[in-house]
Amino acid sequence: MGNSSWTRIHLGMCNVYGTNEVNEGMMNFAAMRERMVREQLEDPARSITSSCVLAAMGKVPRHEFVSQNHQDDAYGDMALSIGQGQTISQPFVVAYMTQHLNLQPDDNILEIGGGCGYQAAILGEIAGTVNSLEIVESLAQQATATLERLGYQNVSIIHADGCAGWCVAAPYDAILVACAAKAVPAALVEQLAENGRLIMPIGTRTHQELWLLEKQNEQVEKKAILPVRFVPMTGVDTEAVYSDEID
Repeated sequence: MGNSSWTRIHLGMCNVYGTNEVNEGMMNFAAMRERMVREQLEDPARSITSSCVLAAMGKVPRHEFVSQNHQDDAYGDMALSIGQGQTISQPFVVAYMTQHLNLQPDDNILEIGGGCGYQAAILGEIAGTVNSLEIVESLAQQATATLERLGYQNVSIIHADGCAGWCVAAPYDAILVACAAKAVPAALVEQLAENGRLIMPIGTRTHQELWLLEKQNEQVEKKAILPVRFVPMTGVDTEAVYSDEID
């Protein structure tokens, strides 16, 4: 859906220092989450070293963002379906992308491809403000309900076409794109603040690499940092900001 028919949904905020607890039921999800961090993220081969990222991954209840059918696998080393042909990314990929943004507590963040809201929650644990765009209305509504129930206030889910970004709250200190395209949409680069970082999967359905972009002196430096596989960006014009596509 294009920007002409967007819907903004305000959420609650993660109580980072508070006592807002989630009933984790009969399964020991807290132990599963601790094991996920220890075995999947702190593994030296995976290089997740940011204390802020590790703390966020150890706090946000990933099982709350998937259906009951997938809760047993919520802390597994895998992506999971969230319906509508979309997925919640593998925990390592969520942590890896977040770490490379070098987030600060007062940062203003834009996410494209909000999905179920899990990545937005991780960002919200570290940064000051998160605007997350999701093109599928039912997913935006579901993410809203989950994040509101968990008590987040610094995250907004917006039902909109992510290719155009969200100029209302620009510029952004960091932009995280959780869907793949053949090139970086021009609007996202324009909405990136000076010294800002953008991370996004670039390529085809069968060959994608995660790109990290840094904007300095109105120039953008970019590098490919990790082979990945993401669902495609949909409903948008993704003509190149950069013509040198990765194929």
